Amino acid sequence: MTALPDCFCPTDGTRVPAGSLAWCCPVCRGPLDLDFAPTPAPLASLTGRVNSMWRYAECLPLAAPTVSLGEGRTPLVPLREGVLAKLDFLMPTLSFKDRGAVLLAELALRLGPRRVIADSSGNAGTAVAAYCARAGLPCAVYVPEGTSAKKLEQIEAHGARLRVVEGDREATARAAREAAGEDGVFYASHVFNPYFLHGTKTYVHELWEDLGGRLPDVVVLPVGNGTLLLGAALAVAELHAAGLIDKRPALYAVQAAAVAPLARAWSEGADDLVGATPVAPTFAEGIAIPHPPRARQILSAVRASGGAFLTVTEDQIRHAQADLAGRGLYVESTGVACWAAVREGALGTREAVVPLCGAGAKTGMARA
Repeated sequence: MTALPDCFCPTDGTRVPAGSLAWCCPVCRGPLDLDFAPTPAPLASLTGRVNSMWRYAECLPLAAPTVSLGEGRTPLVPLREGVLAKLDFLMPTLSFKDRGAVLLAELALRLGPRRVIADSSGNAGTAVAAYCARAGLPCAVYVPEGTSAKKLEQIEAHGARLRVVEGDREATARAAREAAGEDGVFYASHVFNPYFLHGTKTYVHELWEDLGGRLPDVVVLPVGNGTLLLGAALAVAELHAAGLIDKRPALYAVQAAAVAPLARAWSEGADDLVGATPVAPTFAEGIAIPHPPRARQILSAVRASGGAFLTVTEDQIRHAQADLAGRGLYVESTGVACWAAVREGALGTREAVVPLCGAGAKTGMARA
C-alpha cells in the first residue's frame, strides 16, 4: 500500500505527519493542505480504465479503493449555446460531495478510528454516512436544525447517528469540532481535511477528458466552504504543470446574496473576510456559510484565475430551478445557483460549464 503524504498548514507551515487523526493545524487551528503534487496521465492513456473518478489514479492520494460506489464520470450536457452543465446530482448519494466523501471514508478505514463524525448542512453528511456504511465504519453526523427532512432521512437510512444542533451551520460546526477532540475520533470534515479537495478536483479532470483534452473559458462554481472551487483550482494547476492544458480557465464563484461573505470581501478588494456577515434565509442552504475557514484560499484562487464572484437573489434561484425542471433536470435549490448566475448572459460569449450539484428530491421546489 502506498504511503500516505503528510499534511501541512498553508498559513504557518506547521506539518502534520501522515497517519495522524489530527484534523487541523495544532498551532493556528486552521485547515490543512496535503503535501502532494501528482502528474496527471495523458489523455490517450485513460482509454479502457475504470469508468469512475478512480480512472485518474495518478492524481489521487489514495490508491486501490475498497469503498467506492462507482462515483464520478457524470454526464456533460448543453443548456444553451456556450453553456454546458455537468450533472453531478447523478452521483450515488445524489450530490457532488461523493467525490470527496469517498476519500475521507477510505482514509478513515486505513487509520482505524473508534468512530467517524462529520458536520454538514445535509449533502456532505449524507455522502459521509453512505461511504462509512460502505466501509463498515460507525458514523455520527451533526446537522443544523432546519435541515431538509429528506436529507435527514437519507443520513439515518445509511445507519449514521444523527445529531441535530440547535442554531445555525456555525453552531453545528462548533459542536462537531468539540467532539472531534475526543480520542480515537476521525473528523471527516469536508472543510478542514484536504483529502476531500483531492476528491472534488476530479470534477475538472473529467471536464478536461470529456472536452477532448481542454477546459472551457470559464468554470462556474458554487461557493460556501469552497470545496468544489478549491478542488477545481488543484486540478487546473496539475493539468497546467503537466503541459496538458495551455490556458487556464477563469474560476467564477457564486454565492447567494442572502449569505455572501466572500463576494463582499471580493467587492472590497480584501484578501480575507471583512466585518460581520449579514445572514438571511436562503433557498441555497448548502452554500449559506457566514465564515468559511478557507476564505483566504478561495479568494486567492479566484483572483489568480482571472475570475470573479457573482451573487444570486432568491427569485433568481427559484426561477432557475423551475427553468431547469422545465428542461428535464430536477435539481435542488442550492444546486441551481450557478445556472441562476449565468442564464441571462452574465459571461457574454465565453464558453462555460456549470455544475448541477444536488438532486431536487433532496429539497423539493423552492416556493415564493
